[in-house]
Amino acid sequence: MRDERPVKVFIFHMKQDDPKKCTAAKLFRLHLARPVFRLSNIPAGAVVLNPVADQILTRKDRIIVEREGLVAIDCSWERADQVFERSFPGVNRRLPLLLAGNPTNYATLSKLSSLEAIAAALYITGFKAQARRLLSIFKWGSTFSSLNEEPLKEYSRAEDLGKIVELERSFFH
Repeated sequence: MRDERPVKVFIFHMKQDDPKKCTAAKLFRLHLARPVFRLSNIPAGAVVLNPVADQILTRKDRIIVEREGLVAIDCSWERADQVFERSFPGVNRRLPLLLAGNPTNYATLSKLSSLEAIAAALYITGFKAQARRLLSIFKWGSTFSSLNEEPLKEYSRAEDLGKIVELERSFFH
């Protein structure tokens, strides 16, 4: 799959983290993501990255991401249980299992920063150049890429959900 024009990236920003460490805040400053402060302003058809969603993001979600955009929910991991109790508008998807590369949660399974979640979703859905561009603005972005190089490559090639689940087991169990 070839990258085309950049995907619209939105972040529902809950302002729960230290602004100096917040990846979403840096993406806003660089105009690489659009902030959303109300649930009602989340684009209704966009893919929403939700770690408790029933369905896993696959490359088949590319059409939705390309047309409607991608939304990350930026909250503190300490409050994630409460945040993700609610439902979010949009097409909710969880990422396949990956390791965090950020300094706060380094090598922790699925405890990704907003940046890592967005980059992984972009990579899996075929927007690899945009994913690399976003990761390149953080010193530790290459760490995320190297920790997850094989899983990301394989997830982006997987033909169906069954294959993704099989890959998760082979990489992380």
